[in-house]
Amino acid sequence: MVSRRKKNKRKNIKKRLGSGDRVILTLTILMLIFGAMMIFDASMYVANNVFYDKFHFLILHLRWLAIGIPLFLIIYSWDYHKILKLAVPSLIATVALLLLVLIAGDEINGAKRWFVLGEIGNIQPAEFAKIAVILYFSSWLSTQNFKYKSLNSALKDGFLRHLLNFGAILGSIAILIILEPDLGTTMIICITAFLMFLISAENRVHTISTVLSAFIIGIPLATIAAIIEPYRLERIKTYVELLLKGNVADPRGSGYQIQQILIGIGSGGFFGKGFGQSRQRFGYLVENTAFTDSTFAILLEELGFLGGSILVFAWILFFLRGTKIAQNAPDKEGKLLAMGIVIWLTLQAFLNMGANVGLIPLTGMPLPFFTYGGSSTLVTIMGIAILLNISRFSNLNGKN
Repeated sequence: MVSRRKKNKRKNIKKRLGSGDRVILTLTILMLIFGAMMIFDASMYVANNVFYDKFHFLILHLRWLAIGIPLFLIIYSWDYHKILKLAVPSLIATVALLLLVLIAGDEINGAKRWFVLGEIGNIQPAEFAKIAVILYFSSWLSTQNFKYKSLNSALKDGFLRHLLNFGAILGSIAILIILEPDLGTTMIICITAFLMFLISAENRVHTISTVLSAFIIGIPLATIAAIIEPYRLERIKTYVELLLKGNVADPRGSGYQIQQILIGIGSGGFFGKGFGQSRQRFGYLVENTAFTDSTFAILLEELGFLGGSILVFAWILFFLRGTKIAQNAPDKEGKLLAMGIVIWLTLQAFLNMGANVGLIPLTGMPLPFFTYGGSSTLVTIMGIAILLNISRFSNLNGKN
């Protein structure tokens, strides 16, 4: 009887579906266009010197967009409830790929994160893990009962019945990714999943017990993961030196990258040097980070504080609008799915931008829409498509 009511309710919803959120769609289109321009601008020096074609990385990026746009249209037009039914299969497939990449993946700079597919580009399974984890926990958390009577019962019963199951799934994914090693992606996935668990709270007892559990379990594990590798510890030391002294002690070693980034940003000033006028892209930044992890630094050098502020404002607007979509979602699973996507993309964007201006240690994570990378581009487009899909249902009550 209950399932029949749900089916009838969904049929009525389909008949009255609205269009996708125009603000999110507009932001997406603008950032896709401007992101492609920045990737071309930041990569042309490397491409021209290695491939003798300054359009090399732009062409590859546009190929991924050509794959992503039809995928976007399919996901956008598909009922997100059907997408959630793929939560378990997608998680299983993700675990299999994460295991396979550790065994048979291609090693690049000491890390085994990719399957190299020649001219097509590289596939990074950890990127797809982001959306698989969000799908799974949106589905699973929406079925759980978190109505604890007291803090004592929450810490006892909640840990045994909920946090243990939650931690086992999340921990398995996190361990596989950190073995690659990829601490940045691990952080994004774990923080996003934890916040989804927190959002699923049905009373204050659940909220308090979840926060306490995170402090007791999460912070020690995060600290160990951050310092267990020598290069991570060096990044933290460099960050602390920069924070306390205003400069880096080893400008030719561990402090080289952040020093070059800050030189570029400082030279940009308020209005910047002008589009296409960056000097740091000419091989001063480590390897190919000018058009991957440090695109925001190139943007600040060329467009200055003003250009950077506009991008920051765009992400704040994205977060606020995405949160509104989640609030207006017709069911708990839709709310969790929307918030998971919004948290993931916004968190990743601000961690990348924060690292590029020295607010946090360098983490090596992509800036959505602005970082070259096939897997990152596809997964970002998929996430936006799902969010806009949910917004079609959110429009029902005229709350947008």
